[in-house]
Amino acid sequence: QLQFVESGGGLVQPGGSLTLSCAHPALTLDYYAIGWFRQAPGKEREFVASIDWRDSSTNYADSLKGRFTISRDNGKSTMYLQMNNLRFEETAAYYCARGNRRFTPVGPAVNEYDYWGQGTQVTVSS
Repeated sequence: QLQFVESGGGLVQPGGSLTLSCAHPALTLDYYAIGWFRQAPGKEREFVASIDWRDSSTNYADSLKGRFTISRDNGKSTMYLQMNNLRFEETAAYYCARGNRRFTPVGPAVNEYDYWGQGTQVTVSS
């Protein structure tokens, strides 16, 4: 199965920022809601953020408190996750994903998504 290609992960100090990108030339984002998840070692994959297909409605995990921003560029078939003021506990592999139905909102359930990225590691450490 096709996987989105992610980039932008790496090592960052607490309080630092990173921007993740996600795209695949054969996977369109047109009319699909998209989302980001993360998974720390030994933990379940957890929802980070989502944005609808019209680029008008976003949802975030409560813990993010406005520090993260999800966005999309349909012309480039690319989605982004801007992360500011990163914390130690946010060290994880971050995954992008596309909703499994056009014109349909998505939420925190992984089964609402079909195509996923391969994951990019974000390590927050001093």
